[in-house]
Amino acid sequence: MASIFETVKGLSNGNQIADKSSSRILHPNIHRANPKVISAKGLYMTLENGQIILDATGGPAVTSLGHGNEEVRNAVIQQMDRLSYCHGLSWANPAAEELATAVIDSTDGAMARATMMGSGSEAVEAALKLARQYAVESGEPERFRFIARKGGFHGTTLGALAVTERHGVRDPFEPLLMMDNISFVSTPNLYRGIQDGETTAKYVERLAKELDDEFKRVGPQEVAAFIAETFTGSSTGCLGAPFGYFPAVKAICEKHGSLLILDEVICGMGRTGTYHAWQQENVTPDIQTVAKGLAGGYSPIAMLLMNQKVVDGLLLGRGFFNHGHTYGFHPVACAAAAEVQKILKRDNLLQNVTAMGDLLGSELKEAFKDNPNVGDIRGRGLFWAVEFVSDKSSKKPFPATKGVARKIKQLGMTEKHNIALQTGSGTVDGEVGDHLLISPPYTVTAEEIETIVKLAVSVVEEVLSQV
Repeated sequence: MASIFETVKGLSNGNQIADKSSSRILHPNIHRANPKVISAKGLYMTLENGQIILDATGGPAVTSLGHGNEEVRNAVIQQMDRLSYCHGLSWANPAAEELATAVIDSTDGAMARATMMGSGSEAVEAALKLARQYAVESGEPERFRFIARKGGFHGTTLGALAVTERHGVRDPFEPLLMMDNISFVSTPNLYRGIQDGETTAKYVERLAKELDDEFKRVGPQEVAAFIAETFTGSSTGCLGAPFGYFPAVKAICEKHGSLLILDEVICGMGRTGTYHAWQQENVTPDIQTVAKGLAGGYSPIAMLLMNQKVVDGLLLGRGFFNHGHTYGFHPVACAAAAEVQKILKRDNLLQNVTAMGDLLGSELKEAFKDNPNVGDIRGRGLFWAVEFVSDKSSKKPFPATKGVARKIKQLGMTEKHNIALQTGSGTVDGEVGDHLLISPPYTVTAEEIETIVKLAVSVVEEVLSQV
């Protein structure tokens, strides 16, 4: 196979590569445009060719209310009639204030202030900058290092990518990162990480020691923050930490004077059954990111939350956060998110997340219990993953060349199955390993759960029978 450099050289010599797509969009596969969605309602998307697809994942766990919610639509229209844009660094707007109040209140006093931007990657960028500025304002300018976790995914902008240890997305841009102040420790993995005969408590102790040792290795006085996903997302497939892990992590951060950043871009705002995933971990972060469930896909928006200690650090320093975006605090985006959060609370949807999440987990475990290529089924709330293996006893993953995850996703979208499934590869080490992610909206019913599982099993079994 020709390398990318040989391909570019060929083009420069006048050769042409067949481009089968008439789209002017640079799609992920440049040779083939993605299927075109023309409308969506509830859990179903209608394609340009008339095909109707059951959206079992809402993209990467985005659509918390499903598609086509009329109340959110009306809130957006009303906001546009009042105010469609004002520069967030110069003006305040009621929609942003309403959203900030709702989200801060959902932390039960743990967090104090919020700022808003357009995406999860932007929120992570802001979190890193805030941690650094807090150190400077607190009289510790030597704190410039960050510790993150192996296999974690925090975004695709350069700062977020620097704390992401995923070779597939990181390697081509390594020279651009220019950051030698990032190091990585293990991500808790109760399926692959815990040793034979090791108790959960001993595993937590080992992970905590690894983090503490890393602080000491790089110089604890130089570490600004430790960043971690509270509940991992699409990169490693819904990995939760063992009980006691996050309190141990927070204690280590406090011992060394470092901040704890929890990335809840994908797992926050109700996805795991509570407004914030850390509310189930007996720990509170100093800085937190949220995004996908915030507006449920009705508008691009993310938020950065911080506790009072961080706010006080800014107040005692220059009195402002040296960061901002043109579309920060966007009134229309904030209005959409505020309405989503209003509906979430009014309709007690977190109760449904828990009840339907329990059903989804039990249905998946029952359906796949005898499948020799299903290694692990894990999740929380409406956020579940199925990890595939070539050998169940050894937990050996399929070779990357088999493309198991890709094939499952592609087969699901055919007219034979008509289901959109989010899949991931590189689950084990960034190179090998495949998983399936299921994350329906918080409004999902028991009947819809049964349909999703039935269709997912059909797709998976057909693919696995052929690899």
